[in-house]
Amino acid sequence: MDKNLKIEVATPSDKRSYENAVSCSAPGVLGQFQVLPGHTALVSALGIGEVKIEFSDKTQSYAVSGGFVEVLDDKVLFLLETAEEAEDIDTDRAEKARKRAEDRLQDRSKINAVRAEAALARATNRLKVAKKRRSSASA
Repeated sequence: MDKNLKIEVATPSDKRSYENAVSCSAPGVLGQFQVLPGHTALVSALGIGEVKIEFSDKTQSYAVSGGFVEVLDDKVLFLLETAEEAEDIDTDRAEKARKRAEDRLQDRSKINAVRAEAALARATNRLKVAKKRRSSASA
């Protein structure tokens, strides 16, 4: 019998549900991990990275900036600070945010370096996820 995953992706402003996923992967704070049907129960903190939901015929990717995931009985619940679908990422805006963060890091005396480094990581991740989506769409 084929088993699949039911996945929910929730942010403070949105909630998406997916049925029949064959796997998903997420950026755990200790490294990237994958969930398949029959996975043991799990709760994990997430960092900045890509959440990828695999179906038999397509992949849905999100650029995320932290949160939590719970896996229980082939159900996966992502509670995320932000989640931006790969195809919706405005690469011009992300590139400007990346440049702005890099500029701020050049003169650390005037800024909060931790915030600027986090902004740089988020912008770089958004660009990476968007680029992967665009390269796989053109293949």
